[in-house]
Amino acid sequence: MMRVVRHLAPDHRPFRSPVLALGNFDGLHLGHQAIMQRTIERAQSLGGEPIAFTFWPHPIAVLAPGRAPAMITSLAARLAALRATGLAGVVVRHFTRRFAALTPEQFVRDVLVGGLGVAGVVVGYNVTFGHDRTGTPDVLRDLGRDYGFAVDVVPPVAIGEHTVSSSAVRRALHAGDVAHAARLLGRPHTLVGLVRHGDHRGASIGVPTANVFPHGGMLPPDGVYAVRVGIGDEMPERPAVANLGTNPTFAAVGRRLETHLFDFDGDLYGRRIQVALVQRLRGEVKFPSVQDLVAQIRKDAAAAREVLGVRS
Repeated sequence: MMRVVRHLAPDHRPFRSPVLALGNFDGLHLGHQAIMQRTIERAQSLGGEPIAFTFWPHPIAVLAPGRAPAMITSLAARLAALRATGLAGVVVRHFTRRFAALTPEQFVRDVLVGGLGVAGVVVGYNVTFGHDRTGTPDVLRDLGRDYGFAVDVVPPVAIGEHTVSSSAVRRALHAGDVAHAARLLGRPHTLVGLVRHGDHRGASIGVPTANVFPHGGMLPPDGVYAVRVGIGDEMPERPAVANLGTNPTFAAVGRRLETHLFDFDGDLYGRRIQVALVQRLRGEVKFPSVQDLVAQIRKDAAAAREVLGVRS
């Protein structure tokens, strides 16, 4: 079971000869997954434990809040994704201005070596750390030689002509291209929330929906999506169609995700569901009548079934 450490005690090292993946790892995309795989392999070769060292909140959110990127996932989702890689543990470091003032050598000496006793460190090719982001892979290699730990630098991962990065994932989600985001992530982008009572209009028009106000993950543009749904902790495998938006055909409501599960008649109220976004079908539209809305919903459901390979 993966251990999560939020505070490093000066008199206790929580891991045995750790090999550490260093980075923010927002989204845990394919590039990050390559770093985790290298970390596990290096830990096996050195007889240590593979762990990750990550930060919360995002450093830019602390140092330049006006330029902070939207977070692809919540911290809880990041930890769940890291757990799935097979790591032994994760150190979550609360990022502060005081922490940001550490020079690269101070960070390595006091935190990685003094606090954790690392046997190795694995980073991506473009990592930066320490005061004014002056720590680079080359700086880390030099410090590794000085302080006696191995350093691995993982090269970029590409999908076709696209280099995988958190920024690329954000761009895809911002554009509504959830299919491309899924290729970069290695899995569909997933929104999570509790099913709440709504206005029950879906049931009244023959299309019952699970109403969720998603939290903690980057939202794509409003619109209709082919999705797969997981209830509780199950994998998102149930086919569905979902509308993200404010329901403008009726009196506009707060932004929410209304999800219609195909061939399902269970009670989901109060349950936590995971909605994996597979493909965007169209933007959100205000229809002139309820009849027009119902007709379009039927077309959307048919389109979603085709995308998901589900028979009517």
